[in-house]
Amino acid sequence: MIITDTHTHLYSEAFDDDQEAMIRRAEAAGVSRFFIPAIDSSYTQRMYALEGKYPEQVFLMMGLHPTSVKEDYEEELAHVEAEFAKRRFYAVGEIGIDLYWDKSTLAIQQDAFTRQIRLAKKYTLPIVIHCRDAFDEIFDVLEDERGDDLFGIFHCFTGTKDQAERAISFNMRLGIGGVVTFKNGKVDRFLHEVGLKHIVLETDSPYLAPTPFRGKRNESSYIIKVLEKLSSVYGVSEEEIAHVTTENSKEVFGI
Repeated sequence: MIITDTHTHLYSEAFDDDQEAMIRRAEAAGVSRFFIPAIDSSYTQRMYALEGKYPEQVFLMMGLHPTSVKEDYEEELAHVEAEFAKRRFYAVGEIGIDLYWDKSTLAIQQDAFTRQIRLAKKYTLPIVIHCRDAFDEIFDVLEDERGDDLFGIFHCFTGTKDQAERAISFNMRLGIGGVVTFKNGKVDRFLHEVGLKHIVLETDSPYLAPTPFRGKRNESSYIIKVLEKLSSVYGVSEEEIAHVTTENSKEVFGI
């Protein structure tokens, strides 16, 4: 059973004391593909170091996270573009809009999001979207950029069925992680109405640990709890969930 974690911050300081052991636990659980989102330039070298240790399992993205879109975002976007000019990445991410922490930066978040979508189109790459308290704002930008060259993953999807269908209409897979196991997560109530072909698995580790680890540090091995929940939701085997979602990830990332 090959399991793909399409969104995990393995380079996080949260894993400084046990990074290797944590990755070995994930591998023992069947997770052999790790897709790594960027945050900002301060983490670039940590990402490259991680890739250097695990070149067969780790696949890097590059992008500017919306909560890092601040006064210096032009310099940060220049860094993103410079890294793309140097080497291969598998997605532009994570990018998007986050209005939970700071609504005052909406205009520059929209600008950074749009420009990074166009960068993805330039390199024929998927985007990986971060959305928090910003579905309408995200959809407005996606509507402007709609086309066959727009595709990717709506990371950590926590919206409604209507929002799920709209995200899918933009050629987005839904990234499903620990929230699906929460009693108040709500997405498990309608997910069976969304075809499994539209779903990929993720952890967002070290964040959003699934039940029964909620509130603790998340790690990629815990994706098994997401897999178990989706097996129940869809009424198919865990092996089928792993197979289909890994094949979906291959379609998105091209590997």
